[in-house]
Amino acid sequence: MSESVAGGFARQASSDPQAPALIWSGSVVTYAELEEMRARASAGLAGLGLEAGIPVGILAKKSPQAIALVLACLGEGRPFLLPSVELAADTLEQLFAQAGASHVLSPGTDGEAALTARAVERSDGAPGLPASAQGSQGVAFMLTTSGSTGLPKIVPLTPAAVGAFTDWAAEQFGIGPGTTVLNYAPLNFDLCLLDIWSTLKAGGCVAMVDQDRGTNGAYLVDLLAAGEVNVIQAVPMLYRLLIDATREDGTSFPAAAHVMTTGDKIPASSLEQLPELFPNARFFNIYGCTETNDSLMYEFDLAGGSAPPNIPVGSPLPGVIALMVSPEGEFVEGTGTGELVVWTPFQTRGYLTAALNEGKFTTYPEVHGEKIFFRTGDIVRRHDDGSMTLEGRSDFYVKVRGVRVSTQVVEQAIMEHPEVVEVAVVAVPDELAGSRLHALVRKEEGGRLNSLKVRQHCAGRLARTEMPSSIEVTTEPLPKTPTGKIDRKRCLPRQERTTSNG
Repeated sequence: MSESVAGGFARQASSDPQAPALIWSGSVVTYAELEEMRARASAGLAGLGLEAGIPVGILAKKSPQAIALVLACLGEGRPFLLPSVELAADTLEQLFAQAGASHVLSPGTDGEAALTARAVERSDGAPGLPASAQGSQGVAFMLTTSGSTGLPKIVPLTPAAVGAFTDWAAEQFGIGPGTTVLNYAPLNFDLCLLDIWSTLKAGGCVAMVDQDRGTNGAYLVDLLAAGEVNVIQAVPMLYRLLIDATREDGTSFPAAAHVMTTGDKIPASSLEQLPELFPNARFFNIYGCTETNDSLMYEFDLAGGSAPPNIPVGSPLPGVIALMVSPEGEFVEGTGTGELVVWTPFQTRGYLTAALNEGKFTTYPEVHGEKIFFRTGDIVRRHDDGSMTLEGRSDFYVKVRGVRVSTQVVEQAIMEHPEVVEVAVVAVPDELAGSRLHALVRKEEGGRLNSLKVRQHCAGRLARTEMPSSIEVTTEPLPKTPTGKIDRKRCLPRQERTTSNG
């Protein structure tokens, strides 16, 4: 059986207590110091007098104290819900009630109590964790989906799933004592399962990016350089910030051995500059969902100086089964397109609210027995060489003049322009066309790109129905979600943005 995160951390704290565990705010936190924080948080938990297996909520931005609080919950096998602190207060209360949390915990700071706690008012009918899912053998982390289509869904992860994933990550990327791993994602994001929890389990050091300074390029450069970071996993925004911040002085990070992009497509213009930033690194594209964790991986070589416009999502990780399914529910063999459907050893058993599982979790008993597969909603294409590329999402298709159009195909075409840094294409309701497309395009600083040039660029690449009706060009970064992805709900045309903001 796999060692737990809490067990691996405790082993390292005992065997080498003075080893660095965290780099935070310019200082190093040793395993001994983090263990002391964890013990204080555990004492605070014990003081609440909760029954075994009763869930709690954790509402915290990233900090050593927050890490210690999570370790305390993991150590005593107490399930916890870890949502984004950026969510609205009403949404947070609904989620904590749904999870059956008795209290919401926040970490204290130096010189204060180890944690603060407030009771949760539960509404009748909130599902909570079933008795069979409580305790150390049932659920550890409870994460949430992004909530882009409504209330975020709660995704419970078992200790076995977390253990299997952290074992794979540490082995795959050589994480162990003496390894420093960058953590860019907020604490609630599933990327932390690799960045933070795999690292602490394996005895490495986590260089944590302050969530409030995550868009400060100079700060990020200093953190990577001072920490001599060896492993980096992040959304494309981080790499763009580093490229922009090092443009003048040519700073590079030779200590980086593994560099991973995930969460969204990275523009070719950013990819082509990665070898200069990380001259000694191997590069990977990683695909996964909150529900399944990492599922596919592709290692790409940038030695030739050019990058494909659409990097493959790769091959299944060990133990992962990946299928392509047509709209009619048939398996797609060979070349073609279909929805990506996956099963991983790291995945959830289903959403906490079972009614939400319909249409998302499915079985194929005639082929794969009782395994429960997750329908990702992502459309992939398998090519002649067996590689798969991400073509778009089933929920990113809209009807324009009666024709089905993928907004992500339009985004990809615009991204091929060398002066485009990032782009979002959104559908706007239209009485005549059903929907019309609007493109919000960020150009390079000092570039001469304008809406007419974007339209001319698209003319030879897109069908008439795929052409955006309106194009807005800006030098400002596009709005982002708390996890660093483009927030397309905030990329509407100026008029709609003004109206929606009241």
